[in-house]
Amino acid sequence: MPLEAPLDPVDDRVQDLNRRYQHRSAFDVLEHALSDPQVGHTALVSSFGAESVVLLHMVSVIDRTVPVLFLDTEMLFPETLDYQKQVADSLALNNLRVITPDRDRLFLQDPGNTLHQTDTDACCALRKTGPLTAALKPFEAWITGRKRYQGGRRATLDLFEAEGENRIKINPLAHWGPNEINDYMTNNRLPRHPLVAKGYPSIGCAPCTTRVAPGEEPRAGRWRGQDKDECGIHFADGKVVRTEKDRAA
Repeated sequence: MPLEAPLDPVDDRVQDLNRRYQHRSAFDVLEHALSDPQVGHTALVSSFGAESVVLLHMVSVIDRTVPVLFLDTEMLFPETLDYQKQVADSLALNNLRVITPDRDRLFLQDPGNTLHQTDTDACCALRKTGPLTAALKPFEAWITGRKRYQGGRRATLDLFEAEGENRIKINPLAHWGPNEINDYMTNNRLPRHPLVAKGYPSIGCAPCTTRVAPGEEPRAGRWRGQDKDECGIHFADGKVVRTEKDRAA
């Protein structure tokens, strides 16, 4: 039976959820959040990137009917598209929804597929932020694979975040590091994204992703040389989504 829409303000629910789930395992956070009335109707948003298979596997174990939203920006590596099909088939994900950019907007704003060369923010808005915003309208919450160890704005990530006044973001793997990720993949015999072995620990669109050198942060290859480390889907109204530590500062 579908969960009813929660009634309490998002900020209040986020604080309560972080308090209640702070000592639970990642699997427990995900399993209980999917049925917690304080969370509401939830989707998993997956890039099918370097570490995405961990959450995808957890969801396949807990409930294969959970909606999985895959953003195909039409600028992805061919390896990512092949990997997406491989993982979806192997995990028998039966509610996968492929989200693509609006055709009319693409024709008007990026007819030659070159917008990323002059305005990466506009390109991300056209190919990622806009389509995802529309796809998330039916949901009160969504699951992300972000982790503190990835650095940047993610260093103080909470398990639950308020996204504006209407939606919650769930980060079950917030406290996991590379060892936990690798152990989970190994122990569950999960397929690896082929680009990881080629020096891509974080994988986005092909034109805006480069290899990462030893010692660099995992996301150093995203929008290299620009004052940008997020595509925009983790912002609300143009601002970074708040964490508990941000509120207390």
